[in-house]
Amino acid sequence: MAKKQETDRLHFERQLWEEQYQRVMGLDEVGRGCLAGPVVAAGVIFEPGTSIPTLRDSKTIEEKERLELAELIKEKAAYWTVQEGSIEEIDELNILWASIKTMQKCVEKADPQPDYLLVDGNRFTNSLIPYTCVIKGDDRSMTIAAASILAKVYRDELMRSFHQKYPHYGWDTNVGYPTKAHKQGLAEHGYTTLHRQSFKLGTDKKYQENSAE
Repeated sequence: MAKKQETDRLHFERQLWEEQYQRVMGLDEVGRGCLAGPVVAAGVIFEPGTSIPTLRDSKTIEEKERLELAELIKEKAAYWTVQEGSIEEIDELNILWASIKTMQKCVEKADPQPDYLLVDGNRFTNSLIPYTCVIKGDDRSMTIAAASILAKVYRDELMRSFHQKYPHYGWDTNVGYPTKAHKQGLAEHGYTTLHRQSFKLGTDKKYQENSAE
């Protein structure tokens, strides 16, 4: 019991609901540190008064529970969306601004729009909708935690599907992060169209599409 009291993940939401905000959207993204694949963001809105104590930082949750929580979030949320930031956007804007733009896509997708945003991290864009940036928000806000879970589940599944076409990089386990296996794949086979060329990939060699298998 003491542990639950230490982290009150409804602190921000409760305060906003008391101020009569009805559509508080939590925003988070995953995949910023990856060498390949899109950055993915999610936005989640819960009805005022909703409490799901099991929601927390997606990175601290085992996959089986994460999948179960993702289904629970979709069931309980008043609104949810998952959006991608493309390789082109990442290479053109840089990963920080591509991440922010992808979170903004979640905001724009919602109809009616949110009336307040809780954003994971310490940066966001100019917004007509009031917002608060929450450092380590995925473990301090239930709504941001929900967004982090949906984004991670979506992106992990996406990268595993890409692994079928590009089996040399270990995306079925590292989902695009710079592991030893991923770097070895880059050194041996070069970079694919799914790799972020603005990142340090350690190779100038381009993947030959007919070299799979």
